[in-house]
Amino acid sequence: MRFADALSIVAVAAACSVLTGATGLILGRLARHRSIRWQLALVAVIPVAGVYLGATAVARLMFISAHDLLVMSVVTSVAAIIAVATALVVAAAIARWSEEVRVQVRRFEDTTAESESGGPPGTAELRSLSEELDRTRERLRQATDRERRLEDARRELVSWVSHDLRTPLAGIRAMVEALEDGMATEPGRYHRQIRAEVDRMAGMVDDLFELARIQAGVLTIAPEPILLADLISEAMTAIAPVAQTREVRLEGAVEDGLEVSVDPAGIARVLDNLLANAVRHTHPGGVVEVRGRLGESHVEIAVSDGCGGLPVDDLARVFDVAWQATPARTPEGQARGGGLGLAIVQGIVEAHDGRIAVENQPHDVGCRFLVELPV
Repeated sequence: MRFADALSIVAVAAACSVLTGATGLILGRLARHRSIRWQLALVAVIPVAGVYLGATAVARLMFISAHDLLVMSVVTSVAAIIAVATALVVAAAIARWSEEVRVQVRRFEDTTAESESGGPPGTAELRSLSEELDRTRERLRQATDRERRLEDARRELVSWVSHDLRTPLAGIRAMVEALEDGMATEPGRYHRQIRAEVDRMAGMVDDLFELARIQAGVLTIAPEPILLADLISEAMTAIAPVAQTREVRLEGAVEDGLEVSVDPAGIARVLDNLLANAVRHTHPGGVVEVRGRLGESHVEIAVSDGCGGLPVDDLARVFDVAWQATPARTPEGQARGGGLGLAIVQGIVEAHDGRIAVENQPHDVGCRFLVELPV
């Protein structure tokens, strides 16, 4: 074949392909809002039409016999019909799979319903989209549950604050009226009781303010290197008189030279709260243990008590705002907490990029609080 003939064939084939391609683009744009099955059918028809048109033009140019031209036309026509039929079958399957995804999206906001699909639909992209929807839906369900728990906690907190502020205020009012009317037989004792109630309410207000800062994300920390043994020793020294009064033994052990970079005031508050809770809930004759050690990528502080353990349902709610220990966990005659301390502890630990968890010790001895701080 001469070079000029080959060049003519290429030019004719290219012109036919460009013509059918441009026509396909125009038709595709006009059908862009229709079903995907039409789009796929068009994708199948355009290449076959380009081949058919190019072959016909080249055949006429080369003066092929009518018989050969008819044979070529039949072959390309059959190929076009089969290609379009195959494309329609594939398009129908993709449309069905897309409808399954659409149904899944429709059910997306119903976070309480379980997935009813028999499996991810069709193509890898649709399967990936379906799986991502399932994961997002699960995260949304968890977020909804968490928001519901927080809302319940807020209501409990408002109820608790109303009760725990109203009670001391009523007592203070009664004592003040007794002092004003000269009915108080021991004014000094009344003054001390008023001061104690005021201090307790001030502590509650401080806790509320600290919790509000944590929830607003504006809690700031000032890390500095400090020996963990010093922090634990100071916390144990502060709680020792209370532990002695309640006949609770304190034990502690920290690896020598273990240094952490933390906000001393913040972590001191964490230790004070955990130790105070442990001593308060441990029955007389029990033991409260504090352990500090270096893990693989973190420093671990473990505070164990002798409360007898927590119900499984309560383990997930320990750090919720306004959660209070069940009466069975708190020894008789001791006041229950207000439910803010552990929520504040969790906020302080997380502000240090750490984590805190609680677990029951074996044999129902008590609980173990685990604080992990980055090295």
